[in-house]
Amino acid sequence: MLAGCSGGSSDSGTPGTTVTTAEVVKTDAQIAFAAYSDAITTAQAMQTALQALVDTPSEATLTAARDAWLAAREPYGQTEIYRFRLSPIDSLDGVAENGPEPRINAWPLGEAMIDYVATNIDGDAGPEATAPTVAPNIIADQVNMPTIDKDALIAFNQQGGDERNVTTGYHAIEFLLWGQDLNAGTSTFDGAAQRDSTPGQRPYTDYLATTEGCTSGAGNPAPEVICTRRGQYLLAAGQLLIDDLQSVADQWNPTTGAYYASYTGNPDRSLASMVESMGRLGFGELAGERINIALTQDSQEDEHSCFSDNTHRDIMLNAQGIQNSYLGTYQRIDGSTVSGPSLKSYLEATSQAALATELNDRIAATMAAAAVVDAEAKAGTPFDQQIQQGGINDPEIKAIIAGLVSQTQSIEAVIAALKLSTGDLRQDTEEQL
Repeated sequence: MLAGCSGGSSDSGTPGTTVTTAEVVKTDAQIAFAAYSDAITTAQAMQTALQALVDTPSEATLTAARDAWLAAREPYGQTEIYRFRLSPIDSLDGVAENGPEPRINAWPLGEAMIDYVATNIDGDAGPEATAPTVAPNIIADQVNMPTIDKDALIAFNQQGGDERNVTTGYHAIEFLLWGQDLNAGTSTFDGAAQRDSTPGQRPYTDYLATTEGCTSGAGNPAPEVICTRRGQYLLAAGQLLIDDLQSVADQWNPTTGAYYASYTGNPDRSLASMVESMGRLGFGELAGERINIALTQDSQEDEHSCFSDNTHRDIMLNAQGIQNSYLGTYQRIDGSTVSGPSLKSYLEATSQAALATELNDRIAATMAAAAVVDAEAKAGTPFDQQIQQGGINDPEIKAIIAGLVSQTQSIEAVIAALKLSTGDLRQDTEEQL
């Protein structure tokens, strides 16, 4: 799979420096374990906040739960780089795509299957193919879903083979915390008026399981059993997320993980899969599916985190994951750093310094472009508002897409220079980028 990959002396970097493929993939695997471990830690903190919301619903506990969800997305967003290689997130056996990723981070979701929705929204809240066998939704249907627990959510996830029938993971929890982003007040759904800058506005009373206190939306009283079931759903989804993340992290454990042993034991093959993942995440998944579709369709339902208005962070963190892999470094949630020999240093040590610099600069340009959108969102103009204001040719969002395309071209050059055997880096989207 890889010619000349035993490392060598650099004639353009530090004289006599040697970096091997084994060292590079070991760094990559150690970062993966650290990032997934951080994802578990933050998911556990989120579960504690979700429990507090269910036990004592209030504006304060709802806000704390939302903040915990946002914090949990930070490390997880940087783990997306470990997809596209039949690793434990995507595969249980290294052969079939039967891993837990669809239960962890599937999107967009047809939220009408989970809970109440508005009749008029910006996009499609329902399934694309098969209508779910709940009426009108899981939380309301006590006949077909008498007990809401982890097993029940798993059974209904992607029911009928429809990928929009998502019942689990980060985005199901996101919907249960924020509700739909309806842009009430200043917006129409035909583009005639500017969207407002608020995310979903689910009230804390949606969890108030008391007589005459429970609601399904502000001003809409509901039987207290509905709020009880909504809380059961939230906690089941949170615990299932922790379980699934743990199953992935266990495989990357440097001491006991079977996948870690296999990954580091086959360095040439693993380097190829590592580089392929960098390209496929950047081009097809991020530039194509997560940015360009939302931009060209002008649809909140095609945003990655459409309920919370956190899409700017998804973009930034996914791009960061690619940079982490290239530079061989990851900053943990406690502020410590995991780092080691990297793909960049390997290229420099194998007389590919010019290519190393080119890819480094192009990744940096992508990060700078993503930082502009990130900063604007943090200043009060979220991604869904940015795509409407700028339209399909919005220069700031197009700059991220262009950066990802450009860095993919450099990754393809790396594959050619190192004679790596990989799949097509552009296979994951039909978008014309």
